[in-house]
Amino acid sequence: MKPNCSNCLIEYKDVTLSYGYLDVIKDASFTVHQHDFLNIVGPNGAGKTTLIKSLIHQMKPKSGQILMQDIKMSYVPQKLTIKRNMPLTVLEFIYTGFDQQKLIISKTDKTLIKTWLDKMQLDHDILDEKVGQLSGGQLQRVYLIRSLITNPDLLILDEPTSALDPSFRQYFYDLMKKLRKSMGLTIIHITHDLTDLVMENSLVMYVDQEIKFFGTYIDFNKFEHEGHTHG
Repeated sequence: MKPNCSNCLIEYKDVTLSYGYLDVIKDASFTVHQHDFLNIVGPNGAGKTTLIKSLIHQMKPKSGQILMQDIKMSYVPQKLTIKRNMPLTVLEFIYTGFDQQKLIISKTDKTLIKTWLDKMQLDHDILDEKVGQLSGGQLQRVYLIRSLITNPDLLILDEPTSALDPSFRQYFYDLMKKLRKSMGLTIIHITHDLTDLVMENSLVMYVDQEIKFFGTYIDFNKFEHEGHTHG
């Protein structure tokens, strides 16, 4: 089923998510609109990643409804699992993210990939390297390219800067802001570090088994200062 609102991409209605008899998320209700930048925050074990698993269809709700438009989603997980002996080159790995693939990668597609390497501040020489030999920061950027290169409607980022060096983090968030405007992206961003880099015109959802807060960053500051996130 789809949400009733025309610019609503996702709607959760009283959703409970469980592992066996344990309810991890209880009675969650919220709506994500087109072009939203939603930051999901909360303590470890609060259910943030479980919420995302339900969003990307890796688990079904125990109760409630998840309504969603027919959208293309890209997901960059927190833990990037690449075997060190994986034979794929970076070029081949990024190409697996394309909607339509050919036996031989076209010059047009190679040029597009190189354009994204420039955006992620990676040298073109990296295309010939084995993806399993990349550093954590390089791998995170390559995953991001693979997720963005086919113009998704919704980009889901789970702790996207965990392996990025501090000098690149501000650039990364500035880039996300630009892509949100130029590509019309909707972004859901799980983070432990709410900073001014991500706050402009964004929303915050504070999760701790239940949704304790959903609103603007300014209102979240008031909520936090009143001690709600620690009580």
